[in-house]
Amino acid sequence: MKILIRNLPRALSEGELEELFKVYGDVQSCTLILDKATGDSKGFGFVEIAKVGDAKAAIQGLNGKPINGNKTRVKKAEISTTK
Repeated sequence: MKILIRNLPRALSEGELEELFKVYGDVQSCTLILDKATGDSKGFGFVEIAKVGDAKAAIQGLNGKPINGNKTRVKKAEISTTK
């Protein structure tokens, strides 16, 4: 299941984000969205966890959790099928 994480601290690395989610299950991928011009984090990213139950536990466990002063928003990523 792909998970969207918003309101991340700009200084958080992909490795640190992955560590937060590894507690809940097998992280298949972890991507921070970066500004193309500056290379800085835009404050959100995606994590993919193999098992749906583990992903749901991660969403419950991390949604609203403060990370370096930022209250995160974590939910299932909506997959757009429009082009």
